[in-house]
Amino acid sequence: MTAERTEIHIAFEALELLLKEIFIHNGVSCSTADILAANCAGCERDGAISHGIFRIPGYLASLKTGWVDGHAVAEVSSVSPSFIRIDARNGFAQAALAAAAKDIDTAVARTGIAVVATRNSHHFSALWPDVEPFARRGLLAITFVNGLANVVPHGGHTPVYGTNPVAFATPIAGADPLVVDQATSVMANGEVRLHALANRPLPPGTGVDRAGNPSTDPHQVLEGGALNTFGGYKGSSIALMVELMAGALTGGQLSFENDFGDCIGAQTPKAGQLLIVIDPDRGGNFGFSRRVALLCDRLREAGQERLPGKRRYESRLNASQLGIPILEEDLRYLETLADHNAFVS
Repeated sequence: MTAERTEIHIAFEALELLLKEIFIHNGVSCSTADILAANCAGCERDGAISHGIFRIPGYLASLKTGWVDGHAVAEVSSVSPSFIRIDARNGFAQAALAAAAKDIDTAVARTGIAVVATRNSHHFSALWPDVEPFARRGLLAITFVNGLANVVPHGGHTPVYGTNPVAFATPIAGADPLVVDQATSVMANGEVRLHALANRPLPPGTGVDRAGNPSTDPHQVLEGGALNTFGGYKGSSIALMVELMAGALTGGQLSFENDFGDCIGAQTPKAGQLLIVIDPDRGGNFGFSRRVALLCDRLREAGQERLPGKRRYESRLNASQLGIPILEEDLRYLETLADHNAFVS
C-alpha cells in the first residue's frame, strides 16, 4: 500500500520566508532571495504549481553548479527616454527587472512608454508576476521570454525554440486586471515534467521523441525529444517572433545557443526578456479600462465562461482565507533545504 499523502495549509508569508531561507542558504543574495521567494510563493498561492515550489530543485541545481550567479547585480542603462537596456550579468531575470523599476517609472512618466531589453538573464518562473503589477497601476504591459531549445518549429524534427512564453496584462474598470500568460508550445515544459512524475501520457500532438517522431510519452519528450508549437505553423510563427524579441533584439542568447557545458544538472535557461509598458492615458485614451471592461462583458455574453486569470484569482482568494495547500512531505522537504522547522500555520 502507498503511504497516505497529507495536505496541510501554510500562510503565504510563512512559505515566502521559508523559501527565502532556502535561497540564501544556497548562495543567493538577500535582496534577490526576497524577490525569488515572493515570486515562487505567489505562483504556489495562485495554483500555478508547475512554477511554484516544484521549481525549487531546478533553481538550486543551477546555483550549485555555478550556472547562475545568485549574487549578480544587474547593470541598467537608459539609452533613450523610452529604451532601457539591462545586463543581468548571469543573474535571475526578476531581480534584474526590479533593479530597473525606477528607470521604467521614469520612462513611462516622461514618454508614456518603456521598452526594457534584458540579456544574460535566467527566467525560471511564470510571466504573469512580471506584468500584473503594472496593470494594477493602470498600465498596459506585455513581455516575451525565450529559453532552452526544447520546441521544434512546425514541420521540423530538431528543437530550435524555447517554450517562448508571452504574457500581457491590462487594467479593467471595476475589476482585477486581465492577465494572460501562455507558452507558444502546446504545453509548458513544467507541465510535461509533472506528467512525467505521474507517469501520465501527454495529449496527442504535444511533442516528438529524439528521432522527431510523434510521442505522447513525457519521458521521451524530455529525454532528447521536444515539444510542438501550438496552432501548427501559426504558433510556430509566434514562437519565432518571441525568439526575435527576447533573444535577438535584447542581445541575449537564442534558445538553441544555450549550452550548460560542465554545469551538469543546471536547469535555468540563460536567455533574454523584452518588456513593454504603456500608459494608455498618454495616448489620449482616458477610457481605456472601461473599454476593456466592455470587451470582457461581450466575451462573457458570447459564451466564454472563464476569462484568462480567473482561476488564478480564485486560488489566490482561497489561499488568503485558508492558507496555501501543500503536501506535508513537500513542506518537510523544504524545511530540510532551509534547515528550519517552524513554519506551519
